[in-house]
Amino acid sequence: MLPLNTFRLLCSPRALLHRSWLSTTRQCVYKTVTRCTSTGVIPKKETWHGNKDPKALGKEIRRIYSTNPTSSNRSYCAGQVQQTCWSCKQPHDATPAFFCTSCKMIQPPEEDASYFKIMDCDVTFTLDTHKLQKRYLHLQRSLHPDNFSQKSGKEQDYSESHSALVNKAYRTLLKPLSRGLYMLELEGVRTEEGTDSEADSGFLMELMEINEALDEAQTPEDANKIGRDTKGKLAVLAEAIDAALLGGELQAAKALLGQMKYYANIEEKVKEKLSEFM
Repeated sequence: MLPLNTFRLLCSPRALLHRSWLSTTRQCVYKTVTRCTSTGVIPKKETWHGNKDPKALGKEIRRIYSTNPTSSNRSYCAGQVQQTCWSCKQPHDATPAFFCTSCKMIQPPEEDASYFKIMDCDVTFTLDTHKLQKRYLHLQRSLHPDNFSQKSGKEQDYSESHSALVNKAYRTLLKPLSRGLYMLELEGVRTEEGTDSEADSGFLMELMEINEALDEAQTPEDANKIGRDTKGKLAVLAEAIDAALLGGELQAAKALLGQMKYYANIEEKVKEKLSEFM
């Protein structure tokens, strides 16, 4: 059992990764991803030995789940009663409706609409971030409060609410970690902030060593090496998380996202370290 202070240190953003952890992590990651047959039976776990190429493994994972009829994107929005315009009372043609197609008045935001619907994105962990950004810019140009400064108080309120909701949806879906956690939330799987009770003590000790290595980095090359290793681990994890979500393995996805949180923190710390050399 680790002392409480040591555990807090390891769970802080200062926690870092040892480059030798990559092969160990890969083995751990892919032991959590299960192979599904076309009948939905899970005969055995999908494992990955450290000497296997991650790109090749990623292709294998996609092949497994793309050929599984039961591994399709889940629907995250329940059927909704058709809404009508608050001004002209005409029914909306689409949901969520930002403007009435009949009178063009801005509509109240649908607070229960999923971020994927708001941003018009496929419900997938590997969504098109370029499309997401274009959608964000389009919505903000249309809904920004500055456009409604001369409108009624109700329209101004709707504009402010829409703009805030679009901002939140964009920030959530833009980064893989927050996107994955949100997808789990839509499925009823919640992760408590700041809790890592499932973290392996050996894994935490490795993080402590890399924390020291990054602190002691003397050149940009040293920090960049840690950064490259981290990006590789994040890419491997992204492949595994996508496969787990497609296969409905929500607890496996949750565990993998817990690892991704550590690596995302490391990536940010590497950027901070590099800024010190400028």
